[in-house]
Amino acid sequence: MKEHRMPATTECRTALRDGRVLGVTATVRPRANRAEVKCVVPCAPQLAERMQEVVRLARLTEHRFDSRVQVVLGLDVAPEPGDRNWELAAVLADRVARGVWAPPPGAELYALGWSDAWQLGRVDGYDAPPALPALLDTDVLLLGGADLTHLGALTGHADPAAAVSSVRAWFPLHSGGINDALSWVEVSVFPLDGAVVDEEETIAVPGVDADVQAAVRQALAGARHFDGRGLGRWRTAVRFGEPRFAGDSYQLALVMADRLARGRDFVPRGRLIASGTSKAWHAGRVDTVEGCAAKTALILAQAGQGDRVLLPAAWESELPTGYAAALRSLGATVACVERIGII
Repeated sequence: MKEHRMPATTECRTALRDGRVLGVTATVRPRANRAEVKCVVPCAPQLAERMQEVVRLARLTEHRFDSRVQVVLGLDVAPEPGDRNWELAAVLADRVARGVWAPPPGAELYALGWSDAWQLGRVDGYDAPPALPALLDTDVLLLGGADLTHLGALTGHADPAAAVSSVRAWFPLHSGGINDALSWVEVSVFPLDGAVVDEEETIAVPGVDADVQAAVRQALAGARHFDGRGLGRWRTAVRFGEPRFAGDSYQLALVMADRLARGRDFVPRGRLIASGTSKAWHAGRVDTVEGCAAKTALILAQAGQGDRVLLPAAWESELPTGYAAALRSLGATVACVERIGII
């Protein structure tokens, strides 16, 4: 197979709402056990984290996967808070650097755009600056939501959102205070072409710390192993509604969202709400977690019509008397499970 030579460094420019021109640079280097995307924005760690999230989510709709390189992205100007025109420029700089897409030879690339759903390959719009950049005849300008409504259009393909399956499941977050809530985890999958060596490398978990990223990847890889034919077929992005939390009781909700997204389980009429973990997802086992009384009370208080509640089998003897009947009166159902499967 012929190898494509990738440029060492690429640049894509954008225009900010205040009229400044910002440059996004992307440099490719061997992965060498480093993160697949690194973003550098001096004195703005939150912006760097957001840029990393954007790029990782936008990669979901790429058919081919290559984990051999790391892309380092940087901005030469700090945008004002809330100015998101740089997002499309970062996505395109990343793609050009890796040889996924290329503008015409010799063209300077300008792009303005943002999205609330990069994992769907969607480009929602752009914030108009006082004036668009002055271009040469050979330059390329892409405006999100106008010239470019989805990333598939870069290569003349259909909207990739049609091939993305996204499912959310909810889990109880309990801290003993007013912030107790049902929080969601969303799993989006996109079919891959070609063989995948390491399942965990195909799973992106932006916006959370390294420990949670590793735990999510291990849980999904293990649960897919239990499926028998679940490995090597998907590119995956995982998002959390509340990215700052402690514990691993979200894992049953995570695994079930993944199974639903891949068509491995029946979709409930309402939400799927779950609490549980496992030390052996590869065997399909569901283990118990702490906080039975508080979490089941929270679920009962917020359950609604059509919701399906999944709890560890070890909780069955601890449930309050009449708990299942109380949920049924709300139109919800509950099951205490030992294993994942067709539930």
